[in-house]
Amino acid sequence: MSGRISLIALVTVSAVTLAACTARTTDRDYGMDSALLENRDAGIWVDGNGCDHWIIDDGFEGYMSPRLTDEGKPVCREGAVPYSTIDFERTLLGF
Repeated sequence: MSGRISLIALVTVSAVTLAACTARTTDRDYGMDSALLENRDAGIWVDGNGCDHWIIDDGFEGYMSPRLTDEGKPVCREGAVPYSTIDFERTLLGF
């Protein structure tokens, strides 16, 4: 009897644990406004090695990911000012 109760408890805990696991995509802001991140204006932050990172800040949460080439290598620029931010439109225009 005790073994059966333990088995039922284990199955119940396992089911509840698995039910709590939901596949959330990373393209959406799940904060207060739940907007798609692709609809936000991205900027670029330069790390200490001169490598670019995409940044999006909605005022409540912030997101950052490395800026990569098509081959998956980090975009690093010689002469980039470390720990600075660049607005995306200025980068496209070459300023």
